[in-house]
Amino acid sequence: MFIISSKTMLKKAQREGYAVPAFNIHNLETLQVVVETAAELRSPLIVSGTPGTFSYAGTGNIVAIAGELAKEWHHPLAIHLDHHESATDIEARVACGIRSVMIDGSHLTLTDNIALVRRVVEYCQRYDVSVEAELGRLGGQEDDLIVDGKDALYTNPEQARTFVEKTGIDSLAVAIGTAHGLYTAEPKLDFERLAEIRQCVDIPLVLHGASGLSTHDIQRAISLGICKVNVATELKIAFSDALKHYFNAHTEANDPRHYMMPAKAAMKEVVRKVIADCGCEGKM
Repeated sequence: MFIISSKTMLKKAQREGYAVPAFNIHNLETLQVVVETAAELRSPLIVSGTPGTFSYAGTGNIVAIAGELAKEWHHPLAIHLDHHESATDIEARVACGIRSVMIDGSHLTLTDNIALVRRVVEYCQRYDVSVEAELGRLGGQEDDLIVDGKDALYTNPEQARTFVEKTGIDSLAVAIGTAHGLYTAEPKLDFERLAEIRQCVDIPLVLHGASGLSTHDIQRAISLGICKVNVATELKIAFSDALKHYFNAHTEANDPRHYMMPAKAAMKEVVRKVIADCGCEGKM
């Protein structure tokens, strides 16, 4: 089976001290690049999509294309629901073949967040689907979700302990100062808080908002318990910048088989760098 749960790969990463990259995909070319590059480097891989991405491309289409690429490259991967907020929506996509989900109730009270996440966990356990949830909120924009910086909340370590115990999740996304999108100033991550969270919970921890972080910050976070690193914006910028450059230089261009090539090459460099930062080359 080539479409797998992320549970085993994250547990392995936790044991061996590296992180698994989760790349948000937006089109066929992004999917091709992340699967091909991960296979070449023998890196574990999570392919992620926001609700907007799955609605735009179609869940069945994403599952089918990712599955065919995984078979072509003989490289199992997880297809992951990123920042999905509806239990009903998640259940429908699991029925389509998804085996890794994030239920995001971080905008709710702690009690309501726990109740929502517990419902999703109970459903997903029936189908061997791994579940990630978030405690605390990241600022910035992810898909149609916009969180103002003043509304961003850091994860409380003791609340994290309670949250994990009461929900039974497989991995926990933490808020320690990262943000979605690119940073307007140098981020200052709360590594002390991350260490405290690691002391309170024993499941794999997830770092959202890694686009634009330094190699040093990513690797320090991994040393303190981060086992999954999410990247989206860097891929989109590499793709769009290369595409715009090509069209500026070739105003007559009209064949996507030609003008997509430099965009794919630019994304490939991003994927290579993220895999190197995560220390996961050869870990598949």
